[in-house]
Amino acid sequence: MTGPTHVAASPAVPRAFWLAFAANFVWINLSEVFRYFAFVMPMMREAFPGVSDVAPMSLPVFMIWGLWDAVLVLSATVLPWLFMDRFGASARVAIGAGTFVWLTVFVILWLGLYNMNLATPAIISVALPLAWLEMVLAAMIVRWAIRRESPERS
Repeated sequence: MTGPTHVAASPAVPRAFWLAFAANFVWINLSEVFRYFAFVMPMMREAFPGVSDVAPMSLPVFMIWGLWDAVLVLSATVLPWLFMDRFGASARVAIGAGTFVWLTVFVILWLGLYNMNLATPAIISVALPLAWLEMVLAAMIVRWAIRRESPERS
């Protein structure tokens, strides 16, 4: 049995990906901080006054938040990149990819919180639409980076 005599080197990650990743790092961190401090934290504290230290501000919380944002930025960049690599970098594909990331991250998160009585419908009605907008714009950033580097891929 004979096999290939050499394996082609995998191509380097395109510059467009790193551009999208960097832009999404800034966008998602700004969006997450805004949504949390402007809406989620005050709404959680109002909804759960009997829960001690709900929505705390501490070093361990910020460290976990940093991990959360790293995973989120990676997911919000890699998954739309893969969608657009396979289906084209159209606005429709970007919206679908952003919606897919939103469903797999935020809808699951908030449904779980609601199921455990740790979120109210009022909080969810604010958090989910803002998160959807965040993920769709993150996918549009990926689209912009792809089209910037390779206009023929759109």
